[in-house]
Order: sequence, then structure tokens, then C-alpha cells
Amino acid sequence: MPLPLLWIGAATLGVAAAKELEQKRKQQDILRENSDQISTRGGVHKHDSGIAKYPSEVFSTETLAIVRPGALICCGLSGVLEHTGILVDEDTIVELHGSGLIKAISPSRFLAERSGKDIFVACDSTGEAICDDLTAQRAIKQIYDYQDYDLIKNNCHRFVWQCISGLKEPLTTFHQLNKLLSKRYDRQIYWDKWDRE
Repeated sequence: MPLPLLWIGAATLGVAAAKELEQKRKQQDILRENSDQISTRGGVHKHDSGIAKYPSEVFSTETLAIVRPGALICCGLSGVLEHTGILVDEDTIVELHGSGLIKAISPSRFLAERSGKDIFVACDSTGEAICDDLTAQRAIKQIYDYQDYDLIKNNCHRFVWQCISGLKEPLTTFHQLNKLLSKRYDRQIYWDKWDRE
């Protein structure tokens, strides 16, 4: 008899945790609506990630990304990691593939063989993609180049940062990428869903 009670208790805790997360997401949306381009200088501590809203397929918001060429995008990878690329036009994303080949692919192909079903865009608090034309040009220039891919030392995050900054700097994680992006554009990053329809 104690086993069914344990299941009921676990289910109740799960529902409560989901409600709390959804409430926090709604609070984020309210803060976002009331913010004026939150500056990171002085507002975000050096140990903060710079991310105001993580990419999430579970707890989505009503804000959809306004995309433009040069936008930094991501999708889920194996339910644990993120895969990043650069949007160069409405139908083309440039990515560093695990084979080391830099490819121009469609949004559908970007999601293929990955766990995510949505593409998220790095945005400011108004939902505008944080991007510039130079980023898109740098990405396009590298199509069909080959890099010695390494999951730690030379991955998709390092590639997109190189397209954004023009620098070949060591970078390993999505967290590090967001800190650099937040610092470069002096604002917190909101990962909003790209409505491709």
C-alpha cells in the first residue's frame, strides 16, 4: 500500500514544481515588458550568465523572435546541450557540423537528428534578434570550409562566436557564449522562439 502513496506524493510534487516554474516564467515576462533594454554593465554580476530567458520548449512565452540576417540561433541537442548557428537569410542557417564541415542548411535540416523541435533566437528585451550584417557575412564566407571539430576545443559555439566577434578565442559552452554575447551587446539575452510559419 505505501508504494501507491509514494507515487501520488511524487506526482503532487511534480505538479507543484511545474506550477512554480510556470509562475517564474510569467514573472519574467512581466519584468521583460517593464524593462528598457536592461544594461549589463553594473546590472549583471561578473558570475551571471547574461541570460534573462533560456531557450525552453516546455515553458514558452508569447514573445516570438523578430529575425534578421546575422541572428544567433539554437536548438536542443540530446535534451541536455544546445546547438548553435548563424541565420543568414530566412531559409539558410550556417553551422559547424560535427564532421568539421561548415554548411549552409535549411531550418528543417538544422533541427533534423536533434532533440529540439523549435529554433530559438538570441534577442533583446523587445524580441528583436541581436545581430548584424557583418556576422552573416563572416558566416557565409566560411561555407564549405573545414575545421578540425572538437566537442570541447572547437565546437559550434566557438564557430558562431568567431562569426560574431571576428576573433578566434577559446570557448566551450553555451553558458560562456551567452556571457560574451551579453557583454558585447551590453544587454541581457532572451532566447525567444522563432515562429517560422
